[in-house]
Amino acid sequence: MYQPRHIFTGLLLFSGLALTLGCNQEKSNASAETQASTAESQTLAESDHRSKVKTVPTHSAETFFLTTSYGGSSFSFDDSKILVNSDQTGVFNAYAYASDGSSVTQLTDSTTNAIFGISYFPKDNRIIYSSDQGGNELNHLYVLEIDGTVVDLTPGEKVKAQWMGWSGDEKSFWVLTNERDAKGFDLYRYNYVGYERELVFKNVDNFSVDDVSRDGKWVALTKARNNADSDIYLWRADTPNNAPQLITAHEGNINHQVATFTPDSTQLMYSTDEFGEFAQIWSYHLETGERKKEIEESWDVMSVSYSKAGNYRVVSVNEDARTSIRITHTTTGERLQLPTLPDSDLRSINFSSEESHISFYLDSDTSPANLFVFNRANQQMKQLTVALNPAIKQEELVAGEVIRYESFDGLNIPAILYRPWPASSENKVPALVWVHGGPGGQSRHGYSATLQHLINHGYAILAVNNRGSSGYGKTFFHLDDRKHGDVDLKDCVYGKKYLQSLDWVDPDQIGIIGGSYGGYMVAAALAFQPEEFDVGIDIFGVTNWSRTLKNIPPWWESIKELLYAEMGDPAEDAERHQAISPLFHADKITKPLLVIQGANDPRVLQAESDELVEAVRKNNVPVEYVLFPDEGHGFRRRENRITASDAYVNFLNKYLKKTAETSP
Repeated sequence: MYQPRHIFTGLLLFSGLALTLGCNQEKSNASAETQASTAESQTLAESDHRSKVKTVPTHSAETFFLTTSYGGSSFSFDDSKILVNSDQTGVFNAYAYASDGSSVTQLTDSTTNAIFGISYFPKDNRIIYSSDQGGNELNHLYVLEIDGTVVDLTPGEKVKAQWMGWSGDEKSFWVLTNERDAKGFDLYRYNYVGYERELVFKNVDNFSVDDVSRDGKWVALTKARNNADSDIYLWRADTPNNAPQLITAHEGNINHQVATFTPDSTQLMYSTDEFGEFAQIWSYHLETGERKKEIEESWDVMSVSYSKAGNYRVVSVNEDARTSIRITHTTTGERLQLPTLPDSDLRSINFSSEESHISFYLDSDTSPANLFVFNRANQQMKQLTVALNPAIKQEELVAGEVIRYESFDGLNIPAILYRPWPASSENKVPALVWVHGGPGGQSRHGYSATLQHLINHGYAILAVNNRGSSGYGKTFFHLDDRKHGDVDLKDCVYGKKYLQSLDWVDPDQIGIIGGSYGGYMVAAALAFQPEEFDVGIDIFGVTNWSRTLKNIPPWWESIKELLYAEMGDPAEDAERHQAISPLFHADKITKPLLVIQGANDPRVLQAESDELVEAVRKNNVPVEYVLFPDEGHGFRRRENRITASDAYVNFLNKYLKKTAETSP
C-alpha cells in the first residue's frame, strides 16, 4: 500500500483523531456535474431527515467513546477465524472472530500499551502482532505462540521494526528493523519455524524499503528527492553484490511510489503523477523493463492489492473525501459484485486463502467501522461487529456535507460541513474550523467520536482542506510549500468567513481546533490572526518549527529531504522558521487557548507545549493545559480520549458559548 501524493502526507498525522478529506482546484465538467447531482440528492435527503428530527439527547464523551474501534482482517490458515484489533477494553488488543460469527476470543490482554494484530501464520494459529511502549513509536514485532507465550522478534531498547509480509512459499517472512543504524531499515528474512533470521538487504543508503516480491527475488525501494520528486529502485536478492537499479529515470519533478508486486512476481505495480494531476498506476515488467499504464481515474488511485491466490485485484480511489473500491478478476477483468451495502465507505478488503470468503469494513459519518464477511459459496453476508454504543441511535448522529468555498485569492477550498440538529436561523449555533494533520493530510468522511461529541453538544464543524491537502491533484498539493502559516492559514480564516455566511451559525462564536499540523494552525491562527477566532484548541501541535525539524525521529531519515522540501531546511531557513513558529509570537495571543500534549510524543516534544502555555499565560489570557503521561503523538487509550473530549467541550462551553455547562 502507498500514499499517492507522497509519504509525508501522514507524517504528522496522529492516531485517534485524524480525519481525512480532500479537494482540488480543477475538476472535469463531467465530475462537477456528477458532484452537483450527488450534492443535490444529499441535500434533499438531509433536509428530509432534518425535518423529521426535532431534538436529540445530549450524550457524554464517555458514551461516545464506548463506541468500539475495530481494525484488521487476517484470515486464519483454515479460514475459520479473522484476526481483529479492538479497543473494547479501553486499550487495543487482538481478538479472534469466528468467520461465521459464532464466537469471539480475546488473544491478548494488555492494559497499558496498545497491541495491533497483523497476521495469522499461514499454516497454524500463531499470530504476529506489533506494540510500542507508551506511544513512543518504537514498535517491536512479536509472535503469540499457540500455548500463549510471547516471543519478541525484534528486541532492543531503541529498535523500531516493521512487518513486510510472508514469502510466497510461506516458509519465511520479511521484517524491517533499524537496529544496525537508527536512520535506516534493513531487511531480514525470518524462518517460519524457530525464527532464525538472515540479513537480506543492508540499507546503507537509507532507501525506503517498500515491498518484496512473493518469490523473494526482488526488493522495491524508493528514494525521495523532494516532496514532488521521487524515484523507484529495484534490487535483486539473488545477486546481492549488485547495487539497486534505478527504473524511473526522468527529468523534472515526478512523484513515483511503489504499489505492489504482482502475485506471479513478474511485474511491479507503481504509482506516478507524470501524466497529469492525479496518481495513475503503471506496471513494470521485471525482466524486460516494459511499462504499461494499468489504472487511470479522475482522482488519485490510493492503493492496489491482490488476493492471496492472485485471482482478484483490489483498487481504491480517493473520490472527493470518500473511498471508492473496484474489485476485478485478474484474468477476465470482470468486476466482482458484492451484495447491496449501506451507504458507507468500503475498505480493508481481504480474501481468504481459497477466495471463498471476503472480509471488509464499512463505515460512515454516522456509523463506526464494522467488520463484515461475505461467503461467496452461499452468497450470504454477515456483520461480525457492532461498533456503535447502543446508548446512541444512528439517526441522532450528523452526516457531513462536502462543500467548497472561495478563499482570499479566489481558489476553491473543499471542506466537510457538519450541522447540529438544533441549528436554524432562529437557533444559531457556535462553530469550529477543524484543521487536519499533515502537512498534506486530508479530512475525509468517516465516523469520529470526537467530532460527533462536539456536534452533539451544539457545535457546527467545518473540516477544511486548506491548500496543500492531498487527494485533489499535485498542483493543489504544492500550493502551500514553504508558505505555511500564511496561505494555508488564510484558507482557514476564509473558512470562518464561510461559516459566518450561514444563517444558522452565530457569527460571533467561531473557534479553531486541530491536531498535530492542525494544532500548529490553531496556534498560528491565534498568534498571526489574533482577532479572527474567538478560541483555539491545540492538540499535539507544533509550536517551534526549528526544534521540531532538528529533532525529527532518526527513522525518518529516508524522507528527510522530502520533509525539508515541504517545510524548509532548518540549517538554511532558520529565520523563516522562527517567523512562522507561534512560540516566538505568543505575546500576540489574546484569545483563550486549550493545549493537549502527550509526554511521550517523539514528534512534537512536550517542551513545545510547555513553553507555549507558559508564554501565553504571561499575557493574562485563559490557558488550559492537559498533559497525558502515557500517550505519544495521538491517543491510544480510551480513558484519555474521553478526558480530552470532555476538556474540549468544557473549554468551549466556558469560553465560546460562555455558559456554565460542563461535561463530567
